[in-house]
Amino acid sequence: MSSENQELRDAGLKVTHPRVKILQMLESSETKHVSAEDVYKMLLEANEDTGLATVYRVLTQFEAAGLVTRHHFEGGTSVFELSTEHHHDHIVCNKCGQVQEFYDAVIEEQQEKIALKYEFKITDH
Repeated sequence: MSSENQELRDAGLKVTHPRVKILQMLESSETKHVSAEDVYKMLLEANEDTGLATVYRVLTQFEAAGLVTRHHFEGGTSVFELSTEHHHDHIVCNKCGQVQEFYDAVIEEQQEKIALKYEFKITDH
């Protein structure tokens, strides 16, 4: 059994050809943050006959199952990245749209201090 098949089953999803192919595209992509249109183009380049509507539907299913995280960066296009167990933040170039991931313990600690000061509990950021 392929690792993609097992990942889908572990996420509670039925194994289908489009789901397996889309998961493979996400795992093999050179960029970590891809739009539905990017995935669709990758599928076309691989001679896979999967429609854009199917790509959107599968990515939404992956998001609900916790396999991917959807981000809404400046520019309006949603991008998806495979979910990871480690927390990280993103910095985005307003000119070219490049996304850089980073983690900074000082920033995380400062956020916690500010939340505590204002009696908030950080659930996501």
